[in-house]
Amino acid sequence: MKFKAEIDVMPLKELLDPQGKAVMLGLKNLGVQSLDVRIGKHISIEIEANNKEEADEKVKTACQKLLANPIMEGFSYELIQL
Repeated sequence: MKFKAEIDVMPLKELLDPQGKAVMLGLKNLGVQSLDVRIGKHISIEIEANNKEEADEKVKTACQKLLANPIMEGFSYELIQL
């Protein structure tokens, strides 16, 4: 079975986000007031697995061991069967 994972990796709320701050200042210069801006990554992966539970484990492992730095980032994902 084929699955698609849509993964979002974001800096932890407790940490400063220099990219987000720079964008927030840029928006202010454009006249767009924003309360907070956080910059992260969006990753889309298609995988093969026997069932949804196996696909979920594969995606979680990829996020924990490669895609997100657990010291600085958190992740969330949506898993869709294709």
